[in-house]
Amino acid sequence: MIKSITIMPGKNKDGNPEYFSQIDIYPGEIVGVVGPTGSGKSAFIEDIEQLAQADTATHRRVLINGSVPDISMRFDPKKKMIAQLSQNMNFLADMTVRDFLMLHAKCRGKNPDMVEQVINHANTLTGEPITENMNLTVLSGGQSRSLMVADVAFISDSPIVLIDEIENAGIKKHQAMKLLSGKGKIILVVTHDPLLALLTGRRIVMKNGGVEKIFNTTTHETDLCVELNRMDRELFRIRERVRLGEEIFA
Repeated sequence: MIKSITIMPGKNKDGNPEYFSQIDIYPGEIVGVVGPTGSGKSAFIEDIEQLAQADTATHRRVLINGSVPDISMRFDPKKKMIAQLSQNMNFLADMTVRDFLMLHAKCRGKNPDMVEQVINHANTLTGEPITENMNLTVLSGGQSRSLMVADVAFISDSPIVLIDEIENAGIKKHQAMKLLSGKGKIILVVTHDPLLALLTGRRIVMKNGGVEKIFNTTTHETDLCVELNRMDRELFRIRERVRLGEEIFA
């Protein structure tokens, strides 16, 4: 059972130490990872995905429940506790959505009846409907990401989820975050989207390959997020109408 993960400091691209003691993250938390392109955001979550033990370029160490994880947790696929949703979700397997989910459910020892549940939830995240008989290789980027979000929430059931720029997938990002966080997972989300960043409880700011600072979301930022949410929903509504070929009036 995961009670916490801890990231111990390493070094930035210049070899200088990161100036934080440790970062502890607990189940139910959503933590943002922000910074300009090339600042080290992806490397930060890759260290977590690998449960790094000072054996990566950053020299960071990751602890589980305050201790060094067993080696099997790092290298045995059956014991991996971390799911990562990358920017590129291109499927190479030549099989249907149903066959893929059935196979994954069997591998995870889950009830195959969950397949319909996963597809239904995936369809709440994308404007392009997904059916069980669709081949994985023909899914669009938004469909693929929606399917994998629902898969992680219900079949993978990994206690730690790493998300890399979910805003680029063209899916309903707020619903996706709500779906994942509602399962009591530890979530780290790499994002350039200010709205997503302000939806998190904390955000880790990266610079030159290292952690520059850590912010706790303020009350003012939470209030601002409400207004930004309203604007974002309106933009999403207009975007969907444009995609459907409708004329937009004031």
